[in-house]
Amino acid sequence: MVLIYNLFYMLNQNPTATTKPTPRPVFYDNDADMSVLSGKTVAVIGYGAQGRAQARMMHQSGVNVVVGLRPTGKSWAVATADGLVIRSVSEAVQMADIVHILIPDETQKEVYDTEIAPFMTKDKIMSFSHGFNIVYKQILPPANMGVIMVAPKAPGTEEYKVYQEGFGVPALFSVRQENETNTARSVAMAMCKAMYFTKAGIMEATFEEETYEDLFGEQAVLCGGLTELIKAGFDTLVEAGYPEEFAYFECLHEAKLIVDLLYQGGTQKMWEVVSNTAEYGGQSRAKRIITDETRAEMKKILKEVESGEFAEEYLQEMRDNKMAKMLAYRKAEGDHQLEITGTRIRSMFKKMRD
Repeated sequence: MVLIYNLFYMLNQNPTATTKPTPRPVFYDNDADMSVLSGKTVAVIGYGAQGRAQARMMHQSGVNVVVGLRPTGKSWAVATADGLVIRSVSEAVQMADIVHILIPDETQKEVYDTEIAPFMTKDKIMSFSHGFNIVYKQILPPANMGVIMVAPKAPGTEEYKVYQEGFGVPALFSVRQENETNTARSVAMAMCKAMYFTKAGIMEATFEEETYEDLFGEQAVLCGGLTELIKAGFDTLVEAGYPEEFAYFECLHEAKLIVDLLYQGGTQKMWEVVSNTAEYGGQSRAKRIITDETRAEMKKILKEVESGEFAEEYLQEMRDNKMAKMLAYRKAEGDHQLEITGTRIRSMFKKMRD
């Protein structure tokens, strides 16, 4: 419980606040009523990691779900094998009371304009799991339509795994626009309950808070910052003459052990479990790695997110540059010695397991 509270407290800082904000309330199973979804159909648009997980969780909890997909897409066969009802996107939207859009950020506008918007009526509710297209005004829903967000704080595979275990992952929910019957908020909470998010705890956020914090966290810490730190540590050891295998184990393989401790009980729990040598060495040297210059760059990254500068750059890359930079990044990552070494080591251990 303390871990969940701390997680949500960190996730819900006001991006423009200069003082410590008041902690937000956490809502649980008893605060949400799934009966508001009775007789309603949820159209899940897209069947990637989030779409597949969320569609299956709601379906298995008794919600009437239809999946909207391109008839020529490879996800059609996957969704069929999962036992779900599948229709084209436009057909699914017409069947639905709640349209839950879970396709990639860069394709949402085009699909919305051509296959969703023409069939949306004021009695329907539009739903997202990330606020990108609403916050950056790629999608402009009618003013009289309910617009909500249900944003689990985990990858789709993890959400479904935890759901199958009878529990759920934490989530944020948001109401951008209430509908005319004032049911949008209760629908958002009911969707959270159907996917067991209320078993862990959910908190209410604005679309801006979720979007800005999510993008910043991915760029500066979870995806960008962490992987660059791991590669820098690996390179330092290898360049000093240490075996690549040892460097891989120390800088990447053991990262999971530390992250698991952080996940279970925060930084204090981690320091309690590691050796005194590790604790003193880490505490006394950490600020030489994360310097004032690093923190200043983090603030710059956050400002780029808040101003829309990053969103503009990203959409141009995906739509105009045809992913040229991203493909170059992927190739460079695969060519890095850390990945080459890691592929070899993981293959060796897999053979031992097999």
